[in-house]
Order: sequence, then C-alpha cells, then structure tokens
Amino acid sequence: MDLSLKNFSKKLLVKPCSGLNGTIEISGMTKNAGLKQMAACVMAEGVGILSNMTSIADLPLMIDLLRSIGVIVDAKNGQVSVDARRVTSSHPDDESVKHFRASTSIIGALLSRTGEAKVAIPGGDKIGDRKLDMHAQGLTQMGADIEITSTHFIAKSNGRLSGASILLDFPSVGATENLLMAAVMAKGVSILDNIAREPEVQDLCRFLNKMGAKIEGIGTSTLKITGVEELSPASNRIIGDRIETGTYLMLVAMVGGEALLEGISIDSLKIVVKKLQEMGVEIEDKSDGIFIRSNKSLKPIDISTLPYPGFATDYMPIAVALLTKANGTSIVSENIFDNRFAFTDELNKMNAGIIIDGRHAVIRGEANLIGAEVKAFDVRAGAALLLAGLRAEGETLISDSYHMQRGYTDIVKKLKAVGVDVSWVD
Repeated sequence: MDLSLKNFSKKLLVKPCSGLNGTIEISGMTKNAGLKQMAACVMAEGVGILSNMTSIADLPLMIDLLRSIGVIVDAKNGQVSVDARRVTSSHPDDESVKHFRASTSIIGALLSRTGEAKVAIPGGDKIGDRKLDMHAQGLTQMGADIEITSTHFIAKSNGRLSGASILLDFPSVGATENLLMAAVMAKGVSILDNIAREPEVQDLCRFLNKMGAKIEGIGTSTLKITGVEELSPASNRIIGDRIETGTYLMLVAMVGGEALLEGISIDSLKIVVKKLQEMGVEIEDKSDGIFIRSNKSLKPIDISTLPYPGFATDYMPIAVALLTKANGTSIVSENIFDNRFAFTDELNKMNAGIIIDGRHAVIRGEANLIGAEVKAFDVRAGAALLLAGLRAEGETLISDSYHMQRGYTDIVKKLKAVGVDVSWVD
C-alpha cells in the first residue's frame, strides 16, 4: 500500500478526450467506510483487520490520528491492522484531526472506550456548514456532558453511557455513525430514528455486529441497539466505492466510448444509473461489474440531491459538469449542504455559463467549454473540473488537485489505462 504523498502538492493537467475504452477497477470505499471502521476498531482491546483498503490521502491522516492516542496501526498490501490493546489518550492530535472530516467518527468510539473525548473541530471539504449539533444532542441524551468550543468538541461520561431514544432532525451520516458507536456499549437499549441509510453506514453496522454488538434494523431508517459490555476485535472487507463508481460512470458518459467498471454491482447506484439512462447512456449490470457505453449525445435532466437512496450530494458536482454538455437546459437542486455550488465559479471560468439561484443551478447545456487554470475546492469539485477539462478546447490545469487524491485511488493511472490524457505536473 503506497502511502506516499509525492503527488499531493502537484497540479493535474487535463487534455481533451474524444473517447475511451477498457476496464476500470473500482477501489474499496476507504474514505466513507474504511476510515470510520478504523475508528470503530478503537472500541475493542485487540487487533482489528480491514482489507480492500486503498491509499487515499486521508488514510495517512487517520493513521496519524490513531497513533496519537496510543493505537498501533500498520498498512500494507491493501490491508490495515488496528491494534487497540492500549489507548493512552482521549485527545487525538489536533493537526491530524483538522485536515479531514472523517476524524469526527473517533468521538463516539473514544467515548465508549475511555469515557471521554476531546477532538478538534475538523476541516476537510469547503462545502457548507456541517455542525456537530446533532452529535451533541444525541450524546447528551445518552448521559454525556458535552462542551463545544471554538476549537474543540469535548465529551465526557460519568461512567457508562445509557441507552436512549433519539430522533435525528436530519439523517446525517456523521451523527448516525457517532451515536451508533456510542450506543453499542451503552447500558440498555437505544433507538436511533431517522438515521442515515447509506451503504457505508450499513457496512459499519455489520462490522460492529462482527465485533459483538447487537444492532437490529440495518438498512432501515430506525436502528435498535442493545448495549453490550465489551466488544472483540474483528475483520472486515471494505465495500466497493460507489462514489468513485458514479464518478467514472459520468466520466464515460461525458467523453464517450465504453468501459467495464470492475468489482462492483449496480445495487448501490440505482439512482445514478437511472439518471444516466434518462440521458441516453447505455448501462448494464454484469457478473464482473457495470458496463457502460456512451455516444456523447446527452439529454438534459433535472436532479435533486437527497439522502440515500436518493441522489447523493457527492455526485452532484460531477453531474453538473456532465450536464454542461447535454442538449438542453437542466436544473440541479442541492438539498444537503448550503454552499456546495461554490465550485461552479471555477466551471464558469471554463465558459460553462452556469447560473446559481439559491439552492438551484441552471445549466443551459451545449456549453463551448474552454480549458483554463482552475482550483479544486474539495474532492468532488476536483472531479467535476476533470470532467469539464476532458471536453474543453485546449488544456485545463487544476490546482489543489490533492483533494482528488483524498477520494480517488490512483486516478491518473486508472484513466491513462483507458486512453485518457491526464498527468500530474509541478
């Protein structure tokens, strides 16, 4: 497993592409599933093993975070071992935490294991306000004392937490995961209602059950958790990355050609597949992956982001880029984050002509995209600019492209293998 940061300071040079052909291997969902399960390993006194992990940029940060609290972590050959026999601190290194949002998942794990957690307010993607209020409210209901300062989230329990019935205001993935990890070792029964149902949340639930937790209702909007006194270390294979898959599906739709996305099924991507088929793209579920063919003649569609199984907000920037080349006007509505359209300013530098009205984007389609020097503000914004660059006149240079390496494993290598001209440059 290559954890080198050698490309993380480079820019991404994108040249126009007239079509691609070949096979793209889909990576494990390290960012939204693997990192959270690494945090869960902290709750058991032993060695947890996670396979199908990939070397995204957030992984070394999570490793540093865990090592800062006394946990021994080893990563090689797509496998991460987390030895949590000793946890020496409930205050992870601030600098490690600040750089990625998944760091918040350590709160519930530490509270269960040590009875306290002091975690810096994280950074990560600049996509809008993502407060920790629901985390705090739920943990308070379980008996924790919570203090949120300008710099830290501080949680303490006076002994073991107690089960509670908690109704989330919104099906937040982060809040669901933290409350879940707090509840599995709380006294009595917890009911978590209106929770996130994402496949990554379901995978975390299954992993916790392997560790000895008692979680019922996996895949539904309500979880019943009967608390246990202790957990045991377990092993798990991380699920395939549906966001990476959706990105590559839209990329093929954009540039034309055909590809097999190997190692994943259509099951967790039904809404993306439905929307692409509405645009005129051919997609089939195969025994070894998802086959896609596109002639680049794309119909306009309307999209509204919603919690799973709706159209994920992480797909939205990539879809906006795709729709700039549709044959007509599309409207995209963002219902999750309040500032996620900021990336469209960069697309408009490429002559995309996108109009933003509050939570709605009007994309007129058939844009004559022009290569430009642009900046990636977050993981998926970077992917959107990549798509646009592949259909633009001239070259596109994306700065802050390290963001893409936080969510896409070996993206340049994978794209070059199917005929796409992209490269890292100084």
